[in-house]
Amino acid sequence: MRKVRSLLDQLIVLALGNSIAICKLTSFPVMLKIGIIALCAIVFLVYLITAGGSPDKDKKLSRIAKGSFLIDGAVTSVFLQTVLVVVLALVTKLGPWWQVGNALLGFGVIAFCAFVGIVRLIMSSRQVKIIKYIILLFTWYMPIINLIVLKNISKDAKKEFRFEQAKLELNDMRKENEVCKTRYPILMVHGIFFRDWQKFNYWGRVPKELVRNGAEIYYGNQQSANLISISAAELRDRIVEIIKETGAEKVNIIAHSKGGLDSRYAISKLGMDKYVASLVTINTPHYGCNFVDNIMAKVPDGLLHFVEKRYNKLFTVLGDTKPDFVKGVTELTHANCAKLDTELPDAPGIYYKSVMSYMKNIFSAGFPLNVGYFFNRKDGTGNDGLVVKESALRGKNTYLITKKGNRGLSHGDMIDLFRENIDDFDVREFYVGIVKELKERGL
Repeated sequence: MRKVRSLLDQLIVLALGNSIAICKLTSFPVMLKIGIIALCAIVFLVYLITAGGSPDKDKKLSRIAKGSFLIDGAVTSVFLQTVLVVVLALVTKLGPWWQVGNALLGFGVIAFCAFVGIVRLIMSSRQVKIIKYIILLFTWYMPIINLIVLKNISKDAKKEFRFEQAKLELNDMRKENEVCKTRYPILMVHGIFFRDWQKFNYWGRVPKELVRNGAEIYYGNQQSANLISISAAELRDRIVEIIKETGAEKVNIIAHSKGGLDSRYAISKLGMDKYVASLVTINTPHYGCNFVDNIMAKVPDGLLHFVEKRYNKLFTVLGDTKPDFVKGVTELTHANCAKLDTELPDAPGIYYKSVMSYMKNIFSAGFPLNVGYFFNRKDGTGNDGLVVKESALRGKNTYLITKKGNRGLSHGDMIDLFRENIDDFDVREFYVGIVKELKERGL
């Protein structure tokens, strides 16, 4: 049925695009010709609005489906229109200027279809890279090449649609099970150089996925960069606030990067052990970050303080009360973290787990993580662009994420930083799995 609908849609596009030839080559009354063209125009507008099937319950996915459908239809129509141009030139007695005008109208109508499709994808798709739109901008007038670029964009969009549609169906199937409804609320603790902004979530699409499956989510709200002891004190206050607000006895903490050190400090030194049921650290430099050691040793003090001054000023505007770039970075050196680790033993009764991912090559991430990966290679058996495996995998309960292919998983991938659907690794489902395990443990 879908193929029949697609064929009819193509006929409408071709009919409107070749209306000049239809008018010149038929002997219909003028009013009938005008009526036919008007009808084709109306149906064409309906096609632009409804192309791609019935509206999906997710409006964003519906726009993606319709956008890719319009682009695919435009590519097919280009070939059909080319055949018609040749046939009109060889078989009919249509004058040369009429043929040129008809061809321009035909390809113009098709181009408009593709344009509407691209606009829909720009508005809705997160997986079509902006570089592909830029390439299209510079190649739209190049025959064949523009069609290849369009098909590539449509391919990415359709892949995104299938992936997200499958997630919607999965969540619908398990909705009643509330697989992420844990006994205690989830506290998600960010790493260094970020804040818990409302407009840009540090954890990407992960929190919404957890909430859809029953989780109760809260955020650490600590400052972006400061001493571990200061960030830990802010976490302590936040934990107490959550306990009072929810009436829960404890919280489950999921912490990324430096957030794991802040959380351990709050548990072991600030009395939060009685309020924490579990701590899952993600790519946390428990034993330090050698990349930081290298930077601190090589970067001139003048440049470091120049960056510090501007960073602190910027993040004060963005919500920090008293950020400290240098102190926050210095805390992550190998010597400091190794010493701190001896002072922060695991608290009895708390479930601990450390998770780590790793990049497989410099192409697994963009700047600056690809640079970090390059300089970290000599310091361990693998790294995520900032942290080496040996530093992140701490304790008896560790988990090293492995995936197929050459892509690897960077420090940013583990918090869905770029909102990217990565082959063979679903970051949202990964966190669903973590929280599901906490629920199964009665936490």
